[in-house]
Amino acid sequence: MKKYIILSLALAACLLLAACNKDNGRDGAKAITVKAEIGSLTKAAYDGVKSSFAAGDALSLFVWTGDNTVIPAEGPFIVGGVVNTLKEDGKWWPETQMLWDDMTTPHYFMAVSPVRDILSFTEDPYSLLPAADSYQQSDLLIATNVAGLVATSNPVELVFDHAMAKLNVNLTFRNQWTQGNPPEAPNTEAIISMIQATAKTAATINYINKVVTVTGENSSILLNKVTNASWTTLMVPQEGFRTIEIFLSENDEWWGGNGLYKFTHSADIPLESGKVTTVNLIVGRDQINLKEGGITITDWAAGEVINNGEAQIPEIEPEQD
Repeated sequence: MKKYIILSLALAACLLLAACNKDNGRDGAKAITVKAEIGSLTKAAYDGVKSSFAAGDALSLFVWTGDNTVIPAEGPFIVGGVVNTLKEDGKWWPETQMLWDDMTTPHYFMAVSPVRDILSFTEDPYSLLPAADSYQQSDLLIATNVAGLVATSNPVELVFDHAMAKLNVNLTFRNQWTQGNPPEAPNTEAIISMIQATAKTAATINYINKVVTVTGENSSILLNKVTNASWTTLMVPQEGFRTIEIFLSENDEWWGGNGLYKFTHSADIPLESGKVTTVNLIVGRDQINLKEGGITITDWAAGEVINNGEAQIPEIEPEQD
């Protein structure tokens, strides 16, 4: 009798342990962990300094099985947008535990950073916020891994790409600006009050293909000042961008002066996802010319150079608030 009691207790313990394992680990499935980086690219920074993910950054992760060409619109997801935060120890920690569905089924992954509410995986509305304090928020990063990973693939590597383009405008000045009357400090930089680009600021995002489709109408986009002669902003990738306006103020009227200088390129200025477009301009008293070296397109390695184009002061200046 004693032998039977011992065997019964052992069987009950085994059943209890199996139930716990099934409850906590989906039949023993391992926890999903991630390793995220921005590859050879870098996260956009307002001051132009290259950076990577830093402690406190967060991503939201989606994991599914089945078709690796489509993110299921309504699930079911193995992991449905769980927020992972990079800690000081260099590891990404999820808000809730993430588990593989099983040990052998191929799993597919998509992540976005910074964390955002996704309304559609194929046509998610996006609006550019170009101001300096919104710069990181607008730098939408997307990662996909659809090779079909299984539970032995931990940690899951996620390499992010920039969805947006970056525009830099660099200025040099002819010797037409001075300080004082008569001039006390000739050949100074003209004082730039602001620079704006005319382009579209809205788009839709297809996450599985990392495609940005521009929408809406043109508007004025204020660039962020790095120095008086260097300005920058994020831009929605698009065709048709040609116009940059430079506003001068507080310059000595003795020589040089103030006003609006308008640069209109003879062809579209490229704006591509994950690319930095740099426009180098020479500002003179009555015109703006494209500097030698023109317009460069680089990965965020020297790229395409466009050398033609010039600008002039428009005949009628727009009203300013």
